[in-house]
Amino acid sequence: MSDKRSVSNPNQQVTLLVVDDAAVIRKTLRGFLEEEPVIKLFGEARNFTEAISMTAALKPDVVLLDLYMPDDCSFKPAFVKANLSACRVLAMSLSGDYESEQEIRSIAESFGAVRTLDKAKLLDQLIPAILQTEN
Repeated sequence: MSDKRSVSNPNQQVTLLVVDDAAVIRKTLRGFLEEEPVIKLFGEARNFTEAISMTAALKPDVVLLDLYMPDDCSFKPAFVKANLSACRVLAMSLSGDYESEQEIRSIAESFGAVRTLDKAKLLDQLIPAILQTEN
């Protein structure tokens, strides 16, 4: 059994941390998520350093993690994965950032993500992915 928090209770708010270096993405997600009462946006991080610190302090149920943050090249996936292991991690990227879907999935898995979301389709995929109870 996983030690990650369950999000199976439909009456309980799911807490979320958004991690993306692009302010416009964070702002768009914030506005979109304000309309969803079952999801509580705990915070927003601009990089892996902030994500790890905020995850430790806030203990969100789900972390929505941008895979491509150019300022964070020094972070090793295993280190990030270990520091986010108490949360369910959803990765997001633009498919054009990588060579193939397989490359995206492989990178996402190395960071501990249970699912990868395409930013181009994010608003359609996001709520079901956050509320999904199984990996």
